[in-house]
Amino acid sequence: MKKIIPFFVVLLFISCGVRKSYQDQPDISKISEIDTVRKKINDHHYTLGKNNLFQNQYGVWELYIEGGPLELGLANGSLTQDLIHHQENAFMGKINEMVPSQGYRNFLKKMVTWFNRKMYLYVPEEYKQEIYGLSKFGLKKYDEFAPAYLRMLYFHGAHDIGHALQDLMLVGCTSFAAWEEKTVDGELLLGRNFDFYAGDEFSSQKLVAFVNPDHGNKFMMYTWGGMIGAVSGMNIEGISITINAGKSKIPMLAKDPITLVSREILQHASNLEEAIEIAKKRDVFVSESIMVGSAKDHKAILIEVSPTNFGVYEVANNNQLICSNHFQSDVYKNDRRNQKTIKNSHSKYRFERMTELVSESGKLTPKKAVAILRNRKGLEDENIGYGNEKAINQLLAHHGIVFKPEEKKVWISSNPYQMGAFLAYDLDDVFAEFEKGNVSGSAMDTSAVIAASEFLKTTNYKNYEKYRKLKNDFIAALANKKHIDSSDAETLKHLNPHYWQAYYLSGKYYYREKNYKQAIIDFKQALRREVTTLPEKKHLKKLIQKSYRKL
Repeated sequence: MKKIIPFFVVLLFISCGVRKSYQDQPDISKISEIDTVRKKINDHHYTLGKNNLFQNQYGVWELYIEGGPLELGLANGSLTQDLIHHQENAFMGKINEMVPSQGYRNFLKKMVTWFNRKMYLYVPEEYKQEIYGLSKFGLKKYDEFAPAYLRMLYFHGAHDIGHALQDLMLVGCTSFAAWEEKTVDGELLLGRNFDFYAGDEFSSQKLVAFVNPDHGNKFMMYTWGGMIGAVSGMNIEGISITINAGKSKIPMLAKDPITLVSREILQHASNLEEAIEIAKKRDVFVSESIMVGSAKDHKAILIEVSPTNFGVYEVANNNQLICSNHFQSDVYKNDRRNQKTIKNSHSKYRFERMTELVSESGKLTPKKAVAILRNRKGLEDENIGYGNEKAINQLLAHHGIVFKPEEKKVWISSNPYQMGAFLAYDLDDVFAEFEKGNVSGSAMDTSAVIAASEFLKTTNYKNYEKYRKLKNDFIAALANKKHIDSSDAETLKHLNPHYWQAYYLSGKYYYREKNYKQAIIDFKQALRREVTTLPEKKHLKKLIQKSYRKL
């Protein structure tokens, strides 16, 4: 079974080991001229000139910032400093838990110092300035690990490392686009789930940022405190962008973080040709599929980047585009890692399931798009258990998001996962009101909010949350050879009866207790269900053979 290692642990290794790796500093000569003192209206509302931060009734923070790169960073850092501190505390609080050995942590620091030694050569100056402004509001107590600017800079590279470590199941996103006869009004419609689990604390504070830069397009991103890169976003020109991990060799040198490449596309592209040119000129250090939707081109494409190759994939004679975690363009047809991903991972299964759902949903609307993103079943509506990585909705997503680029409208999910209400925003209206300074509350369009899933009211959902907690405790107890009550093994299977993992963990427990007969029963039950990957299926078969030999 795969280990699920929180994404922020990778970040910690990176941010804790860069003290001597970077000497360059961006131009901050005008920093003393910029006001950085925010005004507190109440616990849910802060302002700084026209810059604004407000927490809406769904718990999502709405940020508006404007100005040049340094001004954007300083305003962002000043307004969201509590969110930045929340994330830093969550990150740093986990390092001792995940890597208890001080000696091993020191070794990792030295490794990432070497790894990040040249990233500054690839990050554009405007983003280095913005990150520097943001970093002025980092927590001082963590400077002993690395200065704040370095922590924030390498924070953005951590996302790429998480993608490179696909075998550890850090990310597994699925997205789609549809237009012409595939949508109810013929307009372009896109949806995606950003699936990775970085801990409950990481996902608890979500941030939708509306950015009005002095140079380039106004745009929005769905993000978190301390992040200026884009994982999901759309600009005022009707360019939408989402990123899906591809299979990468673990890199040996950090270059331009993919989230900053996608941010650059949002800020500086107004059509697909410009988006391709931006992506083509950047040196990345992991493989990534960038889905770009364009109002002007009335379609979506995939820009598939890797350290050694570059491809563009467009559908022919079909007005829908599906993306999971493998490449589709011709230049990657014979790529060994891509072929291995298709064979061994759950990417192909989710691709087929998304294709199935889009095809069966008729003419798509935003509500139908949200229903697709929330779907928890497998191919042909098979019950594959809650939390299965083969599902479109793995019940671990940081967010789901839906775009209508031609109308400049976006819907973003609120907690939990993509099951909470999807909040609607009209970019034309939002920026017009913020620029006038007329926003004193939420900027969302309350009339277009898509309600939370009814699943949240069910016993099955409550059982899944119990399962998730018990599973984590169970895995920890197995790893640390601690006592486990046999009733917990049975409870796991009761709480999530269609999920292979529940039987696998129960079988591991009984194997440890030398009850090989019950272990065989559980391992066989796991195999009868939809096992996530081919390597996991092979592992189960080996465990059955070992149990028979022991028996």
